[in-house]
Amino acid sequence: MAKTTITEALAELKTIAKRLEKKRAFVLGNLTRQEMLKDPHEKDGGSRAAVDREMQAIRDLEERVVRIRAAIAEANRRESIAIEGSALDGAGTRCIADWLSWRRDVAPMHQQFLAGISKMISEVRAQAARSQLRVNAGEEARPQDVSINIDERAHADRIEQLEAVLGRLDGLLSLKNATVTIDVD
Repeated sequence: MAKTTITEALAELKTIAKRLEKKRAFVLGNLTRQEMLKDPHEKDGGSRAAVDREMQAIRDLEERVVRIRAAIAEANRRESIAIEGSALDGAGTRCIADWLSWRRDVAPMHQQFLAGISKMISEVRAQAARSQLRVNAGEEARPQDVSINIDERAHADRIEQLEAVLGRLDGLLSLKNATVTIDVD
């Protein structure tokens, strides 16, 4: 078993991807040959043997990718990250796998939702100003007033908190990736 950090394993995955691309190109480039042409791999057992060797190398590299990803996933389920002040997302401490899911699946949609609220408030304020209507921000409303049914200061704080959580998460993930070791056999 080889111990490596997650950062090193991720770098290896990039290297493997490049190697796989070259090996696949080799296979495709040597898949067929007109018989009247000299076999360029004759001294190495012929093109068929060369293609077979590369196909096996591709399978081996693909299996290495799976083993590395599995080891990273296991470490991400085992290791936790705590982010203070992250009540916006519902939990301050989560395993890395959960944080990654939250960052991928929840945070972008929530950012988009919060941005949509901000945009709508701005549009309503602009439209009210053009129509010479008053925007009601919590005081006694008149029938012609336009009401904003959200605390705008708290909304701005939510946006800021979400950005802060995402920033802290990125930093902590980088630190964990550089220090957490995994076993890849």
